[in-house]
Amino acid sequence: QWSLATPSPAWYFSGTVSGAVSGISARSGADSQGAFEEIDYSSFAPARNGYIRVYSDSPAVLFSATLTADASNSLPFASVTAMPAGLMHLSYSGIFSLPHYNQTSSDSPQIFFDTAGNTFVLSPASNYMVAAITGGAAGSIDSGINPAIQLLPQGFTHTTALVYGAGIDSTIQIWGRLLTSLSGKTRPANDADLLLRQVSYWTDNTATYYYNPGPVSYTDTLKGIVAEFASKGVPVGSVQLDSWWYPKGPDDIWSDHGGIWTYAADPANFPDGLGAFQNAVGKPLATHARWIDAASPYRSEYMISGNVAVDPAYWESIASYLQSSGVVAYEQDWLGDGAQTAVNLTDPPAFMDQMASAMARHGLTMQYCMAEPKHFLQSTLYNNATTIRSSQDGFTPARWTEFLYSSRFASAAGIWPFTDVFRSTDENNMVLAVLSAGPVGVGDPLGALSKTHLLKAARADGVIVKPDSSAVPLDSVYIADALGNDVPMVASAATDYGNGLTAHFVFAYVRNANSAFVIHPADFGISGDSYLYDYFNGSGLPIPAGSSWSGTLSGGAGYFVLMPVGKTGIAFLGDRDQYVTLGRKRIAAVRDEGHLEVTVDFARGETSRTLFGYSPQAIAATSVSGAISAPIWDPSTQLFALTVQPSSKGTAKVRIVQSLLGPGGSSPANGCGMRCIGTPSPVK
Repeated sequence: QWSLATPSPAWYFSGTVSGAVSGISARSGADSQGAFEEIDYSSFAPARNGYIRVYSDSPAVLFSATLTADASNSLPFASVTAMPAGLMHLSYSGIFSLPHYNQTSSDSPQIFFDTAGNTFVLSPASNYMVAAITGGAAGSIDSGINPAIQLLPQGFTHTTALVYGAGIDSTIQIWGRLLTSLSGKTRPANDADLLLRQVSYWTDNTATYYYNPGPVSYTDTLKGIVAEFASKGVPVGSVQLDSWWYPKGPDDIWSDHGGIWTYAADPANFPDGLGAFQNAVGKPLATHARWIDAASPYRSEYMISGNVAVDPAYWESIASYLQSSGVVAYEQDWLGDGAQTAVNLTDPPAFMDQMASAMARHGLTMQYCMAEPKHFLQSTLYNNATTIRSSQDGFTPARWTEFLYSSRFASAAGIWPFTDVFRSTDENNMVLAVLSAGPVGVGDPLGALSKTHLLKAARADGVIVKPDSSAVPLDSVYIADALGNDVPMVASAATDYGNGLTAHFVFAYVRNANSAFVIHPADFGISGDSYLYDYFNGSGLPIPAGSSWSGTLSGGAGYFVLMPVGKTGIAFLGDRDQYVTLGRKRIAAVRDEGHLEVTVDFARGETSRTLFGYSPQAIAATSVSGAISAPIWDPSTQLFALTVQPSSKGTAKVRIVQSLLGPGGSSPANGCGMRCIGTPSPVK
C-alpha cells in the first residue's frame, strides 16, 4: 500500500500496487518536469519494477511500473482505494469528447472537485490509445490497459498521473502541462499554422458547399469565394476541402459517403489534379480524410488494421502527395467512428504515430475531428498536432456549452480548439470562435460574407486578432453544473501583458431560465480596481477593488472586456474595432509604469486604428512613433478615444497619461493636445 498527503488542499490519498512488494528504496532526481523525490519498488505476481514520484515544485505525482516478464492484462498498474469524499466528478466521453458529470469514461482524465474548487485530476500519462481508467472494487479507481487486450510483453511500461490544486481551471492547466512536459511536445502558439493564423473558408458538413459545388464547378465557386474575401478587405488564408474532394465507397465516386477509395483528387471535380486546382484557387489547402473503405485497393497494397493504414509507406505517399499539391494542413476525421484500428497493443498508437511523423516530414500540421478523449491525450505527443474539433457538426448555440468544456480539455493538452464551420453573418458565433484562440472558419454562400464581422475578427491581412488563451468556463460554472443549478454559462479568455495587466474577455449566455449573473474581478485574479466594458452595448463601468458587478442577459448572450486599472488610473481597453480589443496581433505591448505605453501593429494597407479606454479624468497622449490625433474624452462615460496611424515600419507607439483640463474643456497650458466632450468631472 501507499499513502499520499497533499499540503494544499489538505487531502489524503491511499492505494495499492499489484503484487507483494520488495526492494523498496527512496531517491531524489529530476526529469523534464523538475526535481522529484521517489519511492522505487519491485513486485512479484505480476513481476514489475515501479516507482511513485512526487515533484518538489509541482503539485503532481506519477505512478509507473514496468513489466519484468510477460504477463496477462488482469491487474491494474495503479489503484487509488481511498481519496477525498463527497467530490463532484467530470469526465469526457465519446466522439468530440463531450463533457459528462458523474460518469466515468475509461479513456478520459477523471476530474474531481469540491464546492470550493479544490481539484484533483487522475489520468493516464502514457499509452493513451490503449489506456483505461475504470472503477474498481469498493469505490476505488484503477489505472491500466484496455481489458480487451489480454497479454502484455516484458518491458512494457505504463504511467499514471495525479495532479491536485486549488482551482478547477488552474489544476486542469497544470495537469495538461505535466503531460506535454513529460512528452517533450512544444505547445503550439495560437498562430502556429495557417489555420490558426488567418481566417479560413470551409466546405465541411453544414457549410454551403458541402457536396454541393453550386451552379458552377468547385473550382469556379471557390475562386469566387477567394475573390469575395479580397473584395471585403480580409483575404482568406486557406480553403478546406471536405470529403467530397476524393473518391469514396465501393463505386469509386466523389459523391458517395463511404470510406476512402483512393486518397487523391476525384477527376470529376479536379480534371487536372489537386495541384492545378490549388494553383487556380490561389490559396493553400486543408484536406479532409475519412477511413479506408472495405473495397479500397489500398487493402491489397498496404498494411491495414481495422479501417486505417498502419503502413509507413502509405503515410509517406499521402503526405508527399499533399505537400506537392499545395496542402498545408491534414484533417483526420471520423477518429471516434470509422477511422480506427483493430484493438491491440500496437496498432492504435502506430496509426497515430505514422500519420504524425509523415505529415511532419512534409511540413503539414494536423487537425483531429470526431476525436475521443484518447486522441486528445495522444495529441500531447506530436508537435504538429495543432488543432482539434471541440464541437459537433454545425456550430450553433446548442453546441456552445459542450464546446467550451471540451476547449478546456483541448487547450490544457496543448492543442487549439476549433468551433467548426459557421456563417460569418452570425456575430455571436464569430465572437466565440475568435475567443477560442483557435481557427476561425466560415462557410457562407457566395455574396454573403459579412465584411463588418470579418474586419472585427481579423486585420486587413486576414490575421486573426485573438486572445492568448482559449475561452473556457469559470470555476463557478463547473460547480453549478455539477450540482444541477441553473446558471448562465460564463466563460473567459485572456491576454496577459505582464505586470498585472491581463485583459479578460468574458462571453456569457442564458442556458435555461436564469439570466442573472455576477462578475467578480477577484475570480479573474484582479485585486485592485477594474473596468468592465459591455462590447455589444458600447458602455461600461468601473468596479472598485473587492466589489463585483451583477447584471442580466436580456438578449440571451453578452460579451464583456474586463481590464484592471493600471498605475496611471487608466484601464486601457485596446482597439475599439476588434472583437478581441487587446490581442497581440493588434496591440503588441502594453505597459503601465506611471504612464501608459501602447504598441500597435498594423497590417499592410491599414492607415489608422482607434484606441480607447477608461479614465476618471481627461487624458493626454504623445506619439513615440507613428502619428496620433488629439484624444477625445467623454466625462459622462469617462471613456476616451484617440486615432493612431502607423510609422513606416507598420507600427505605432503612444504614451498616455491623465491630465487636468482647463475651463470648458480647453487644453491645459502644458500643450498636451486633447479635446473634451461636455464639461469635465471634478478630480477626486
